[in-house]
Amino acid sequence: MLTEIDIFTALRDCFDPEVKLNLVDLGLIYGVETGPDPDSTPMWPRQWVKVKMTLTTQACPASGLIFEQVHNRLASIPHISKVDVELVWEPKWTPHRISEAGRRQLGI
Repeated sequence: MLTEIDIFTALRDCFDPEVKLNLVDLGLIYGVETGPDPDSTPMWPRQWVKVKMTLTTQACPASGLIFEQVHNRLASIPHISKVDVELVWEPKWTPHRISEAGRRQLGI
């Protein structure tokens, strides 16, 4: 079974095209849920994944690309059968959400 850590690790492959920082370190991923897919077979158990995320701004021109990256990255994992990406605006994203690693990478 995939864990929340596995999902966050996979999401580090998804980047904001304007900032050039992965979505996890940028602080856009607010939460991940996983659960067993009731339609999978015992021979090949699979999971559903729900990602709760935000964007740096509601007018983000790259929003479609970002959602597509998240969906495609997770859908490419063989153990995942369904991906749901939920966009939320609360709490509002601020630069304070950027991780220490992200701050070092951005030089701030």
